[in-house]
This record gives sequence, C-alpha cells and structure tokens, in this order.
Amino acid sequence: MENENMIPLSPNDIFRFSCSKDVPCFNECCRDLNQFLTPYDILRLKNGLGISSDVFLERYTRQHTGPETGLPVVTFKMDEASELKCPFVAAEGCGVYEDRPSSCRTYPLFRVVSRSRETGKMTEQHIMLKEPHCKGFEHGELRSVRQWIKDQGIGIYNEMNDLLMEIIAMKNRIPGPMDIKSRHAFHLACYDLDAFRKQIFEKGMLKDSDAAPDFLEKAETDDTALLKLSLEWLKRSLFSV
Repeated sequence: MENENMIPLSPNDIFRFSCSKDVPCFNECCRDLNQFLTPYDILRLKNGLGISSDVFLERYTRQHTGPETGLPVVTFKMDEASELKCPFVAAEGCGVYEDRPSSCRTYPLFRVVSRSRETGKMTEQHIMLKEPHCKGFEHGELRSVRQWIKDQGIGIYNEMNDLLMEIIAMKNRIPGPMDIKSRHAFHLACYDLDAFRKQIFEKGMLKDSDAAPDFLEKAETDDTALLKLSLEWLKRSLFSV
C-alpha cells in the first residue's frame, strides 16, 4: 500500500494517539462524513439510546444500495446545515461514546480482512491512517495495536462484522443485483433486528428451523445472540448453506 499516510502495523507495533478536548482538532473528524454502519453498530447504538431498531433507522440513518455488492447499505443521516456533522457529536464530544461505531472505535487504525478461497481461513492487517490534519498523534500514551484493540473494546465488533463479511463474500460470487425479496431479507436480518425478533417469536418464522432451542431462547432477550441467529438465517435463506 504505497501511501505515506497509510502505515501497515503488526499487532505488537507501537504508536501514540489520543483524541480528547486537549487535542486542537477535537471533533474535526466527526464532520464531512459518509459514515457506514454495520449491523452490530446499529445494535449497540439503538440499545444505548433505548429505542427500537426501526425508530433508530428512521431517525438517524439513510439507506443506499452498495455500488459493488448491490446490498443494502446504511449510513448516518448527517446534518447538512452544519458541515455534514455526525448526529451525535456536540461541543463536548461524542454523545454515544460507549456505543460508538466500530470505525470510530478503531481510528486511527483500520482493519483489512481477507479470506482464502482454498482454506476459508481469514487473515487481518491493520493500517494506521496518519492524516495530516489530525493532531492526535502528538498526544496520548504509547500502546501496541493489540493493546489499542483491547482498550477500545473492538474485539466483539470485529467478531460480528466478520459474520457479515462472510455473507458479502458469498454475494460477491454471484453476479448481478439482488431481487426485492432478498434485499428485504438482508435489511430485516442485518439492520431491523427488533422486527426480525417479532418475525421469529410472534409470527413463527423459524418454527421449522434446526436452531438449537437453548440458542433460540437466548436470542429472545440477547440482541448479540439474535444478530448471530439472523445472520445465519440470512446465509441459509439467500445461499442455501
């Protein structure tokens, strides 16, 4: 990756970074955004706000179609009157910091994941994005990539996002756009998790499923378990695996 602002790092490599009110560019990275949200991002945000997934999607997001995958993509609905600012940022900082999206959590790193077609094994690489305007690299303590991932609570985000990447990889092997029914299934399973729960437990959508009863019981109240179930259902529904 030939770019002086993009530096590949191994898990034990050390870097300095901090984002706080003490940094001159504080909040600058929270505007002029095209912020994509993963299913687990939405799960955490809507639960942190104490609202249902459909209310969160209506109030805070827009849906697009991914130009490469043809899959439904959800982004934050930015405030056009204030330089496309994130809907949750204020002068004092992020209003949803404990449940901030994975891309915000990982910054200034980003994670590149690849899967071997022969073995199915996934490998990851972290890249540090050292943007010239960002002064965070002049502040904070020295930490390894491994420690940064732990400190920022990124592990569960990566785990859940990898389940989505598996579905995207399957779709990429099938050329052409998705039909309306498949797009609806994708949106339901990935983004509108509370509606998916109703389909299961109130309308019996999975009554003939071979899902383990104890896992179904857990998914009734645990959103992380429910998302795992929904992504597995989506994989079987779209690709018969």
